[in-house]
Amino acid sequence: MKQKTLKYFLKPSKAIIFCEFFGFGVILLFLWLDEILDLPHYLFETIETPVNTAESIFESIMIIIIAIFCIGMTFRLLSKIKVLEGFLPICASCKKIRDSNDHWHPVESYIANHSNVSFSHGICQECMEKLYGDQEWYKKKVGDK
Repeated sequence: MKQKTLKYFLKPSKAIIFCEFFGFGVILLFLWLDEILDLPHYLFETIETPVNTAESIFESIMIIIIAIFCIGMTFRLLSKIKVLEGFLPICASCKKIRDSNDHWHPVESYIANHSNVSFSHGICQECMEKLYGDQEWYKKKVGDK
């Protein structure tokens, strides 16, 4: 159980959202600490300023609105990112990948379903030689080059 909890907090997308929440929380904390304790007066020996609750409430609401917007945008952008991580059980012969339900899928379909990758098929020169090297049409095509 401890490992799952640790793994949960190590995911980059959750860490980014957590840092944004934490950052906006620290901003709000300092806003109110400054208002209540008058930090510039104590730190820099400036003139004391009276507590202005209405202004602090307004500033807090504006910070919360900006936080909601920023965290919402970050969440939407992160939800579009798909990451393959961990171990992929792959057949040594046919190269199919086994999913968590013990079903085997071709590499192309598995990766296409778990990421934003599209495939285009071609054939490399080595495989062309291996598959068609003894064919007349292939020999003629290679001879023309």
